[in-house]
Amino acid sequence: MLRVEANRREFLRWLTTAGAGLAAAGIAPAVFAQEAAAAGTDVVVVTGATVVDGTDGPARPHSAVVLVGDRIAWVGPAAEVPRCGSARVVDGRGRYLVPGLWDMHAHGIDYEQLWPPLFLANGVTGIREMQGYDENRVTRDKIARGELLGPRVVLASAIIDGPVSLLGPPVTKVANAAEARAAVRTAIAQRSDFVKVYFYLPKDAFAAIADECHRHGLPFAGHWPYRLRQLDAARAGQRSFEHLFGLPIATSSRRDEFLARLDATPFDPNAPRGFFNLARELDRQAAQAYDPATAARHFAGLDAYDSWLSPTFTVNRVISRPADAFAHDPRLKYVSQDIRDLWADRLPLFTPVTPEQIAQQEAYFQAQLRLVGEAHRAGVGILGGTDCQNPYVFPGFSLHDELDFLVEAGLGPRRALQAVTRDAAAFLGRADSAGTIAPGKVADLVLLDADPLADIRAVRRINTVVTAGRVLDRAALDRMLADAEAAANRPMDAANARSVRLPVHGCC
Repeated sequence: MLRVEANRREFLRWLTTAGAGLAAAGIAPAVFAQEAAAAGTDVVVVTGATVVDGTDGPARPHSAVVLVGDRIAWVGPAAEVPRCGSARVVDGRGRYLVPGLWDMHAHGIDYEQLWPPLFLANGVTGIREMQGYDENRVTRDKIARGELLGPRVVLASAIIDGPVSLLGPPVTKVANAAEARAAVRTAIAQRSDFVKVYFYLPKDAFAAIADECHRHGLPFAGHWPYRLRQLDAARAGQRSFEHLFGLPIATSSRRDEFLARLDATPFDPNAPRGFFNLARELDRQAAQAYDPATAARHFAGLDAYDSWLSPTFTVNRVISRPADAFAHDPRLKYVSQDIRDLWADRLPLFTPVTPEQIAQQEAYFQAQLRLVGEAHRAGVGILGGTDCQNPYVFPGFSLHDELDFLVEAGLGPRRALQAVTRDAAAFLGRADSAGTIAPGKVADLVLLDADPLADIRAVRRINTVVTAGRVLDRAALDRMLADAEAAANRPMDAANARSVRLPVHGCC
């Protein structure tokens, strides 16, 4: 129970004496409270919840978290918090409070009436948007300025690929080192948070990107560049490898055979998908020839170079099943017709058809799950991302699916939850300000009706979301979902007037 009645200024003064955690976070509690009082900053108290703070520490029942503005000001026993008459009190009794979730491989934030509310309604308070272009740069800035309610956005550059590419505009194609360096400088001018590299980069262009990024202190991440060995790319500084492309080959007893075949195969500008299809088939075959010793050396290299894996199991699961397997997903009501049409057109390019193909792809997917479990146990960093905007991968909702797959891969509920909270923040260089529930951290929280450490599916049972200190209760979240559904079913030009102009929706 809250035990002492206090006015707002008395409550903030209490923070000056209770705020040891703020001091530890480098924030002067007295100054913090004085500034909050002067600014009339909102105060929120989440009380009575079991705090699952994102660290390796035990869950803390009967706790309270005090939010002042967009930051966490205090965390401790609920019995020690004075009552502040003007504070908003969120009843957490019987519930579980976790950090806000991150989708670390997302697309489409510029579908402003659809994607941002779907992310937040599912507890996703931050995303790594994996392809930068004018429209989503505008959306990122609107969210940052508080003009649009949406998750925090860490935004990639335009995708940088070689002169032969699977993608059309707005991909940036570079043929040599000079063009590659220019592309990095453009990314900096556009205030990109990192550079996104792609499959068909020539070796010299990749080396120039790595060097230019290093010179400017800009991270780079993305797909496996086929002309490099993965550990060479990791040694050069590639921070993450998306979708597990190349990981089965790199951990296979047939590694050298398959890599030699890829090295000898040119990128055909008249049939650019041919190389991709070959590489994917070799990956599938390699997954059935896993070699523990080869894998151990590969995982040790990734760990040594601090290169992470972003499995995106959700999209990998979709393309491992027949094209119509997800056609009746109830979440389609939140997806506009233009995207549904795109999905129906694109998906048959990837999915199995015959019973033999279906069985092969199922075995391939199960091998990917095992690989990620082995990588995790070897110390490789794992990120939780979905690749939403690809067929039947839904913003927000699909991160819950990804958590299920991470647990199935062997991470367990705690580590899976950390992959989309604490570890995501650490990967992004935001460990000091995000990812766990502690004083001084951003006020991004999700209140759940069940214990996620007992069953990761509890993350679907959302009672309240707090994003940058703004409280969205269950009624507000339901309204957001209803509005997104209505927007998805309006005429295309009304719901998505900006994004439908883009020739590419997603990168993968």
